[in-house]
Amino acid sequence: MEPTNTIAESQAASSTMRDRLMDDLQHTIGEAEQWLQDSAGETAGGGSSETRSRFDDTLRTARSDLHKLEDSILAHGRNAADNVNIYVQDNPWKAVGIGAALGVVIGMLISRK
Repeated sequence: MEPTNTIAESQAASSTMRDRLMDDLQHTIGEAEQWLQDSAGETAGGGSSETRSRFDDTLRTARSDLHKLEDSILAHGRNAADNVNIYVQDNPWKAVGIGAALGVVIGMLISRK
């Protein structure tokens, strides 16, 4: 099993889902702004309550999309952490070497300040 391919596939799927959700969210917000502009020209009659109802539905949809996006990002983070855990368990000496190299580089950067 190659973790690199799995990570790349996971990142591509997550990126596609994020892009789709962001497009939907932008469309929803655009509709809400249009409804607000439409309601500005209406009187305080019955049309106003319909516009308000449509706006509330749009906001509910936007909140739902944001929660989906948050869940997607959290799932992607968990997936990445799981893949790193598997890699470290399969290649412990490589992980130790990478950690030591990062420690040396960070130590050099800190000592220069």
